Amino acid sequence: MSIIIGIDPGITGACAVLTKNSRGEKTYLDLVFDMPVTEKLSGKGKEVNAYLLADFMAEMKVRDSEAMAVVERVGAMPGQGTTSMFGFGRSLGVIEGVLAGLGISVAWVTPQKWKKKFGLIKKEKDAARGLVLGMYPERSDLFARKKDGGRADAVLIGLSGIE
Repeated sequence: MSIIIGIDPGITGACAVLTKNSRGEKTYLDLVFDMPVTEKLSGKGKEVNAYLLADFMAEMKVRDSEAMAVVERVGAMPGQGTTSMFGFGRSLGVIEGVLAGLGISVAWVTPQKWKKKFGLIKKEKDAARGLVLGMYPERSDLFARKKDGGRADAVLIGLSGIE
């Protein structure tokens, strides 16, 4: 088995752990969790908790020394303020730093690429959640809420990195 970790970055993002059997016939969804966040030490809002993320990623590395992460490559969007974009960039940097520090290889995928692969271009945000519910109905409890869209995105980001 090989472990693939799909990551939808940001404080409302998520991580999905997928395993592929040795013959590559099937990909299993093992775990999905919201991005670990904590209140900022100064100022308002939340930030990605590097310690909790590193602890989890280290566990994945122990389970499979060849574990790899597929991370959505995102950038600034028009209309977003400098403070929010700085915070998002910081979150992405924390994720990248944790993965690099643990020696977990990273593949980057743009939102356009993974959404095109799954037919989600110009679809409503909740379409990804519906798609993942259809793919993994036995794990429907992980995607029961409308706000679980980040979890669904993480699954699809991970699957998009599996060749």
